[in-house]
Amino acid sequence: MIQGSIKKQVEESITTKKLLIESGLNDIEEAAVLLIDAINASKKILWCGNGGSAADAQHLATELMGGMSDHDRKPIPSIALTTDSSFITAWANDTDFNSIFSRQIQGIGDAGDVLIGISTSGNSENVINAIRQANFKKLKTITLTGKTAGRIDGLADITIKVPSDNTQRIQECHIMIGQILCSLVEESVL
Repeated sequence: MIQGSIKKQVEESITTKKLLIESGLNDIEEAAVLLIDAINASKKILWCGNGGSAADAQHLATELMGGMSDHDRKPIPSIALTTDSSFITAWANDTDFNSIFSRQIQGIGDAGDVLIGISTSGNSENVINAIRQANFKKLKTITLTGKTAGRIDGLADITIKVPSDNTQRIQECHIMIGQILCSLVEESVL
């Protein structure tokens, strides 16, 4: 019984990734080129998301700063906007939660930087606000989301849609896409 459930979930993951190959390769390639161009122009990469997407943002920012396969290479400027707990809790307490990322972009985002917003549903208000603020400040923007992309659809320069409605499958693909993007950026600076 348990093995059957395990097999079914692995097969669903494989199917979703095969569908992503069919529908998402061009968007992933475009995102990689945008990131590489930004790094070559001495810009930084910012990340945001909530819950598991916040964890992905932190994980992927770390890959670029620290090094995936080469810890001797120069660090690639990359910041997860999810990590300053003092700012996030103070700002959310004193004002609202929906502007925790956009406020940080106001402070540290520069034209030509890249913001990657991760939202499984595409309806995370604080990620939507972050993309809007980034667009206003002339940052480049990328979103990782699910099949419908929710309300975030069309707001970013590049939207990478995982062709699924299943949260787990979408999140599995988001971390895979993020790892691919980071590896391509890292390869470009080696």
